Amino acid sequence: MTPTQHASGISPRFFALLTEEELAGKRMLDLGCGSGRLSLALARVAGRVVGLDRDPTAIRGARTRAAAAGLGNVEFHEADVEREEYGRWAPDLITAHLCAADAIVERAGRALPRGAALGMVAFHVEQWRETGKVSRFAYDEARMEAVLRGAGFEPAVIEVEREVKQFDSVEQGLAAAVGLEDRWKADGRWYRYLAFLESGGRTLTKSHLIVKARKV
Repeated sequence: MTPTQHASGISPRFFALLTEEELAGKRMLDLGCGSGRLSLALARVAGRVVGLDRDPTAIRGARTRAAAAGLGNVEFHEADVEREEYGRWAPDLITAHLCAADAIVERAGRALPRGAALGMVAFHVEQWRETGKVSRFAYDEARMEAVLRGAGFEPAVIEVEREVKQFDSVEQGLAAAVGLEDRWKADGRWYRYLAFLESGGRTLTKSHLIVKARKV
């Protein structure tokens, strides 16, 4: 099985790092699972997968998708993963895809046994750098390493996966940000991005931090 066969929309590099763990028979906990994209992919190769998310609509959708796929080894529950502890799920491995926070790493450190892995994809500080604003959820490599070590993990992989789109016109730049306008208007990014394009800027950066660490 290749990483892309069961993980559309998930970084092949990240999925490969997870499947290196020989997941058959293991119990996995997927934090901030959303509609279950990663959870369902992992359920095809792991013993058991539990997905947690605080959005009840997303959880209902994930359950529907699991049933439609005929996957009986995955379950979804509503939970605030930044506030609740994970020990009751007794995970052998924890994942968090675009759901990163210091509190999540700290709780994962308390829940995982020694030698178990934590796999994360976080927003990198260069995500949407053309908007002139760094997300409060974004990490750089040094900060991520410090948080991991502080929670009792030994980092194995901390690397940036970056995609920079190039445009020939302002119109193409605006079209590339379709779906982001409302969110960016709410926090001021949209007007900064417009200014960037109008001043001659012709890029839009998508930048994530791929992380794998082991509990010591």
